Amino acid sequence: MPKIAFHFNAPDKLAYACRLLRKATAGGVRLVVTAPTDELVRLDTLLWTFSQTDFIAHARAPGHSDMLQASPVVLAETSAAADLAHREVLLNLGGHMPAGFEAFERVIEVVSLDEEDRQLARVRWKHYQGLGYDIQRHDLNLKS
Repeated sequence: MPKIAFHFNAPDKLAYACRLLRKATAGGVRLVVTAPTDELVRLDTLLWTFSQTDFIAHARAPGHSDMLQASPVVLAETSAAADLAHREVLLNLGGHMPAGFEAFERVIEVVSLDEEDRQLARVRWKHYQGLGYDIQRHDLNLKS
């Protein structure tokens, strides 16, 4: 049963995701990131450019299995894809329940300040709760 965490009040979801990915991969964690296609394209670009001194190795799924296996971060439209090389952490930047989340050890949901995004997060929260998951809440406003 995966551990579920919601990170609320991210002023910029993609910038926050870059920082989170940098920290996680520095600690040896392997992640799958799910989001709509347009956000994955923007995140892919940001992972190359968000820092002049850092690079976060990543690959897009679907892709060559060797590349997906070697990459600490895999960007995928769905986490249910059978060809995903690892199932350690799922980072969901999308607005809907990530299919196949049960196969991961941890799920992190990032929620922006946008009201629609917050409403969709409440639906996901209730869904996880209804399935019996304990949920950790991280308010990013309290950390700044």
